[in-house]
Amino acid sequence: MMNLPLFGSQLIGFKTSRDNEEFIYGVDPTTGKELQPGFAIASHGEVDRAVLRAEGAFPVYSRMSGAMRGRFMRRIAEELEALGDQLIARVMQETGLPEARIVGERGRTCAQLRMFAEVAEEGSWVDARIDLAQPDRLPLPKPDIRRMLVALGPVAVFGASNFPLAFSVAGGDTASALAAGCPVVVKAHPSHPGTSELVGRAIVKAAVGEGMPDGVFSLVHGGADVGEWLVSHRGVKAVGFTGSLKAGRALADLAAQRAEPIPVFSEMGSVNPVVVLPGAMGDLEALASGYSASLLMGVGQFCTNPGVLIGVESEAFDQLVGKIAEKVAAAEPGIMLNQGICNGYLQGVSERGKHEAVEVKGMAVAAPGMASGVVFSTSGQDFMVDSSLQAELFGPAALVVRCSSAEELIEVVRDLEGQLTGTILMGDGDEELAGTVASALRDRVGRVIFNGYPTGVEVCDAMQHGGPYPATTDGRFTSVGRAAILRWARPVAWQGAPDWALPEELRDGNTRGIWRRVDAVLGRE
Repeated sequence: MMNLPLFGSQLIGFKTSRDNEEFIYGVDPTTGKELQPGFAIASHGEVDRAVLRAEGAFPVYSRMSGAMRGRFMRRIAEELEALGDQLIARVMQETGLPEARIVGERGRTCAQLRMFAEVAEEGSWVDARIDLAQPDRLPLPKPDIRRMLVALGPVAVFGASNFPLAFSVAGGDTASALAAGCPVVVKAHPSHPGTSELVGRAIVKAAVGEGMPDGVFSLVHGGADVGEWLVSHRGVKAVGFTGSLKAGRALADLAAQRAEPIPVFSEMGSVNPVVVLPGAMGDLEALASGYSASLLMGVGQFCTNPGVLIGVESEAFDQLVGKIAEKVAAAEPGIMLNQGICNGYLQGVSERGKHEAVEVKGMAVAAPGMASGVVFSTSGQDFMVDSSLQAELFGPAALVVRCSSAEELIEVVRDLEGQLTGTILMGDGDEELAGTVASALRDRVGRVIFNGYPTGVEVCDAMQHGGPYPATTDGRFTSVGRAAILRWARPVAWQGAPDWALPEELRDGNTRGIWRRVDAVLGRE
């Protein structure tokens, strides 16, 4: 298999571009060494050209059939797989992640592309609704009105640090936007520019091979300035982001200040509370193993990392916390995705350890430039008084919240900020309390989990990966699963239109065979 040379340039539609001679470099987190080549930082003009080309592609691409978009997305998956070991090796170099994790993530990325190809091909996602005319209705005739979702326009996607494939250049945001009919301009994450270029070139190759319009996809490199130019551009109609609260909120504020405000769908992290009820304390060893394994997975670098453990003080709960602390303290320090993330984690751990209301229950041996697991503890009252204790420490850190009673535990749950997930570990006899906790969690999270752990997000139709602020900027939507496509669409109604003037999905006869509501009755006739 031939390895592709890396250009270190922007991909503006079907062409490469390099206006600047300022570069960013990938860094091997295991050695700290810069990786070659350098990647030119996009100029303001290159960002402008990328968006203008996307604007030009939009009228053509958004009106292509679902079958054509589906073929394009399946081709992208094939081109990604064809990159073979070169892609895997580059991701490992730029992230320090193990081979098995990257191979699995590539599989998830390609599966997402094929899933959204199915969504585009099948077509029912447009939520077609038809109210037939009633010309004889009194006192006024009823007109024929037909409504469906249509693509918003060019979408800006920001690559994520912790998922270099599944939440980056060809990840779920890009796949769902392309399925909806939206051209995409991706800002590559600075930590994995080589990975981003390889994936971006695979998308361009697929676009050319399937006859897509030039500008359906572009890729630019750079830092905060490039991201700001992209979000501020009048041609961008929506933004997808996965990262920190600070950066996600900044993008949302910037988009809101535009002459034409646009939606920003930012996923900004979560502490994903795990609530342990008394009936779950039967097998403390299994409970401690399950929680600590979820906490330490991937050096804690998952948006669903279970960073807060809540329980009622008892001898059994103390024993559980002790066992968890032992397992975390015995774990080997890990290499994080980049030094900036590691430094942020170490600083956060240091600051929390100095908090007067926090006790360190267990900590792994520290190693230079690496992240060690740690278990902190505080009381329920102190947790509710100081909102800083709800801040995410992106890494393998847990905060145990000791509640004096079941009533205080419920207060703590109700006091939580918005989260991606909330977990209940329960056993026999906990049904009434679990019901109350679940009801409280429903108002605070996007996904309620029973007797499981939040790490691991199934890509399926029913998944909700999103939650109330500050977990995301818009908790009504998900970034994982088929429903993620709804972020990139808006409703349009046609009144009194002749059949030829309607989109195919709304025409008489339903030639596409999609699910539609006709006079409020769902069917495929």
